Amino acid sequence: MEVILLEDVQGLGYKDDIVKVKNGYGRNYLIPSRLAVIASESARKVLAEKLKQRAHKLEKIKQEAEALAEKLKAVPTLVIATKVSPTGVIYGSVNNVQIADKLKEAGFDIDRKRIDIKGVKEIGEYTATVHLHKEVSVEVPFQVVDEDAKVTEEGLKAEAKAEKAAKEAAAKEAAEAKKEDAAEPAENAEPAAEAPKAE
Repeated sequence: MEVILLEDVQGLGYKDDIVKVKNGYGRNYLIPSRLAVIASESARKVLAEKLKQRAHKLEKIKQEAEALAEKLKAVPTLVIATKVSPTGVIYGSVNNVQIADKLKEAGFDIDRKRIDIKGVKEIGEYTATVHLHKEVSVEVPFQVVDEDAKVTEEGLKAEAKAEKAAKEAAAKEAAEAKKEDAAEPAENAEPAAEAPKAE
């Protein structure tokens, strides 16, 4: 039998899909549970009209999502402050709730379930994907910083740079000392006796 789904049914289809199911499944489960109706001629006509009206509405929703995406692109990098270890690794995790809160502060009320972030384990710069519509999503940049401001990405970079410079200086010093050691015996050596002149 063919039925029109009234709700999304996992593994079967989405709301308003016309699907073929076994009679028993349709009559004993889908229809009594108000998850579907029999796809009769009249039900199909009602569905077609509904989809036509919805297409217009969905287009409007998509246009609104696109307009919102453009506004979100102009949002400056969001700053998320969190507890950080001395090595720059964050305690706990940065999640979509924090991004949603920061966007709210910026004037955008976005449901956290629409925000997707991955792999945030240390301070640095990342991007969150905001799904505004099934065909519209936008990348929002954010930066994770130490809430105590003891550890910053710039600080870690400066520390690494200083460490590298110190190592280079030590290596240079060692090389110069070695060079001096090699040169010293030659300087301290007595001048060679002159050969007697032939008369």
